[in-house]
Amino acid sequence: MKLRRREFVKLTAAATAVTAFGGLGFDLAPTKAHAQLLSLRKGKETTSVCCYCAVGCGLIVTTDEKTGRTINIEGNPEHPINEGALCAKGASLFQLGENEKRVTAPQYRAPGSDKWEEKSWEWMIEEIAKRIKKVRDTTFAEKNSKGQVVNRVEGLASVGSAALDSEECWVYQAFLRSLGLTYIEHQARICHSSTVPALAESFGRGAMTNHIIDIKNSDCVIIMGGNHAETHPICFKWVTRAQEKGAKLIHVDPRYTRTSAKADLYAPLRSGTDIAFLGGMIKYILDNDLIFKDYVLNYTNASFIVGPDFGFNDGLFTGFDEAARKYDKKKWAFAMDENGVPKRDMTLKDPRCVYQLLKAHYARYDTKTVSSVTGTPEDKLLEVYKTFTETSAPEKSGTILYAMGWTQHTVGVQNIRTMAMIQLLLGNIGMAGGGVNAMRGEGNVQGSTDHALLYHIIPGYMATPNAALQTYEEYIKANTPVSKDPKSVNWWQHKPKYFASLLKAMYKDADLNTAYSWMPKLDVGQNASWLILFDQMLKGQFKGFFAWGMNPAASGANSHKTREALSKLDWMVNVNIYENETGAFWKGPDMNPKDIKTEVFFLPCAVSYEKQGSITNTGRWMQWRYAGPKPMGKCKPDGDMIYELALKLQELYKKDKGAFPGPILGLNTSDWGDGHEFDPHKVARLINGYYLKDTVVKAADGTETLMKAGSQVNGFPNLKDDGSTCCGNWVYCGSYTDKGNLSERRDKTQTPEQAKVGMYPNWTWSWPLNRRVLYNRASVDLNGKPYQPEKPVLAWDAANKKWLIDVVDGGGDAGAKHPFIMQQHGMGALYGPGLNEGPFPEHYEPMECPIAEHPFSTRLNNPAALIFAGEEKKRAVCDPRYPFVCTSIRVTEHWQTGVMTRWQPWLIEAQPQMFCEMSEELAELKGIKNGEKVILENQRGELWAIAMVTKRLKPMNVMGTPTHLVAIPWHYGWIWPKEGGESANLLTPSVGDANTGIPETKAFMVNIKKA
Repeated sequence: MKLRRREFVKLTAAATAVTAFGGLGFDLAPTKAHAQLLSLRKGKETTSVCCYCAVGCGLIVTTDEKTGRTINIEGNPEHPINEGALCAKGASLFQLGENEKRVTAPQYRAPGSDKWEEKSWEWMIEEIAKRIKKVRDTTFAEKNSKGQVVNRVEGLASVGSAALDSEECWVYQAFLRSLGLTYIEHQARICHSSTVPALAESFGRGAMTNHIIDIKNSDCVIIMGGNHAETHPICFKWVTRAQEKGAKLIHVDPRYTRTSAKADLYAPLRSGTDIAFLGGMIKYILDNDLIFKDYVLNYTNASFIVGPDFGFNDGLFTGFDEAARKYDKKKWAFAMDENGVPKRDMTLKDPRCVYQLLKAHYARYDTKTVSSVTGTPEDKLLEVYKTFTETSAPEKSGTILYAMGWTQHTVGVQNIRTMAMIQLLLGNIGMAGGGVNAMRGEGNVQGSTDHALLYHIIPGYMATPNAALQTYEEYIKANTPVSKDPKSVNWWQHKPKYFASLLKAMYKDADLNTAYSWMPKLDVGQNASWLILFDQMLKGQFKGFFAWGMNPAASGANSHKTREALSKLDWMVNVNIYENETGAFWKGPDMNPKDIKTEVFFLPCAVSYEKQGSITNTGRWMQWRYAGPKPMGKCKPDGDMIYELALKLQELYKKDKGAFPGPILGLNTSDWGDGHEFDPHKVARLINGYYLKDTVVKAADGTETLMKAGSQVNGFPNLKDDGSTCCGNWVYCGSYTDKGNLSERRDKTQTPEQAKVGMYPNWTWSWPLNRRVLYNRASVDLNGKPYQPEKPVLAWDAANKKWLIDVVDGGGDAGAKHPFIMQQHGMGALYGPGLNEGPFPEHYEPMECPIAEHPFSTRLNNPAALIFAGEEKKRAVCDPRYPFVCTSIRVTEHWQTGVMTRWQPWLIEAQPQMFCEMSEELAELKGIKNGEKVILENQRGELWAIAMVTKRLKPMNVMGTPTHLVAIPWHYGWIWPKEGGESANLLTPSVGDANTGIPETKAFMVNIKKA
């Protein structure tokens, strides 16, 4: 039955459950309603995890055993994260699967056609496989232009997908790499790709340092680059818990939002000026000697001496090549002693030590100057600085929560780096209630990144092989760091074990050298990230394309360019639940289907609760989901589609070898299923890893155990570099042992110490090795005594020579090891010489901005940012035609491009169409009234929106000039609803961060006028 929200709210509580979830009838008599509720409760119950944001809320799915369809979805009250609560999207999940507009059979669009044709699965798999083989065989490159062996396919590309379960992600990347693809991208590139290098450079790993529940332990929470009360409501519950215990909440954002309304302190700032704001905080900390000195001396590289070649002048670090827009990072190296260990000055007085260089770099960032650039009043700046830096006291901790407001900038990595440095100065890393915590927006974007659906990494955050490394031995030598410091764990020294085990997981029957030769190679320095992928597509490089669980025609920056690029393809595979702007681009605005040759194969997939498998939330918790109803109609789980395609390609290459058949025929599909159906448990065991031959394993106490071939490896320390173990991803080794699938655990038992901080070590499993707080060695002093005894995450039991509470990061006795074990030198990095635009973050304006210069240097924009020749004329810098700063935003009711939520009646009624939030002052200036239709425009396009005139936005005084901001959601698109509006990305520029290429969609320039 169809039910509008206004009718919904009139129903009684009992009738609400019956009618909204079950459609069990209209008779609302109490007796009938009670009987129907009893019927609902008798359905089959399964547990799942919400598929929307990456908080990881638990669900209970009730399936009618007679019809096989879902009759109810509710929050799981036993789940420690959401405790039964759900946000608007989670509460509407029933409508995602039980929806008459869902595509339930494969659809085919022929070249030049204006309609879909329904096809059988057999036909679709056969035809797609034939096209893959044809493009692969005709565009396969054995060598590059330099004559180096690369063994890659030039005519295929893929984007997707964080919507897949982790087991599906792993087999998808293996499938793509067996074909020879190097252009492999997914959601992380355009949402949180800047998180990984920022955190990895700072701490060693690219993941959220703590976990969702741990937020409650904070003494001060700063939310910057996010609006979590609206975008991550269940996560925000834990912010509220912290406030209830006395914590302060600070919100820094261009808009006054629902998060601001809950904050103890709100400070506005102009979008794109976060480094200026945070640089001012670094100066405040150093000027007032507010560092946690014991922590900074012992656990960071503040005392390291930087070599004589490093310098900084007028916005540029030494070593910049203007023509190449690139730095020579060798100029930024540390000075080494005779043993090859960085020199240190523990007094922090040497002018070449990191601490003094840091102090000199941020000396320019005084509050008056920062205020003039950011638009933040000086008194607000000082209040934020004072409040948050109080967490430098050893017994206190502060956390930062952020999201796209930080990541989607041409300085996205350095935005996050700046705060990571602040957290190191204040001693907030490794602590309960501390950390740098990314609030991710896709249910499995963490797991899908771990499993490397990105061009530059392979599973476990190892570098994609490049053409300079022609042999297995060369790769190992180039990618295995060495440290001469006896206290540096330098965990990446074990990379040979992880890489060898990955190769055997992909190509079990091949020797390591052969398996390595089968891996496609990038050219040295090649960038195959999102924006470049679509730029190359527009130029005609690709014949075939996979858009798997993604909607790039609406989600990518400069959407007109993306849509035009899709028209240059011979064929495309689009996998999704509903028709979307990508799969149906050929019938969209400004498109004439007769002129578009692109064949489209639309494959309808199961929704998340119609299949089983694991997903990893933003806090690194790997959680297992179970299937409730069967997939609707002829829909299939993604894993089955990938498996069938791989088997079909193997069949075709057995019949007709084609180009370089080895990696396809040698692909280890035997561990993917039974030869017909995909088996997520089987793949999960492969990802964990098992022994390929009988192996003697020695424990820490010296005891030896014979592990038989086929038995599971119980943790990555036991992986081997000789090809005797296979492991799909070393990070997940220990998740599925001979004891079973640990991600299925649902035991809330804790020790009293663990319960103090809400660690829940027996509820599911967390990577690595079930560690709940990364870098937890930094939470104790050199004797193993917790800095925060009231909320410890780790403590050394000297009598029994063991660590208590959490799983220790790195092993060894107290004080024996530096705490940042993934770093070559074991220290948290205040100075980060591995990033592309410099060791210290520097304020640069967005590539489109309202000012022509800023006071920190004469360099207006990031000198190493990703740009495209010929597009500079389409960028507005202090352009009177486009005077207003625009930023894209999110709302609670919708998710990403709305590809799933726009089809749900409850959600689309709550947020039915595109709107533009603006200040009363701007509305008066432009003669616009609340509720009127307006046009936003710039050089790339235009779109309409409904004006939302509000007091929540105010003009800012930037460099002495009033500056207006407008905000538009990015959840809409032309396909549905028909009067819903278009994608915000029609207006965003195709410019990217210097390290990751993430597009800058949070700060661009527009004009606004009445429609």
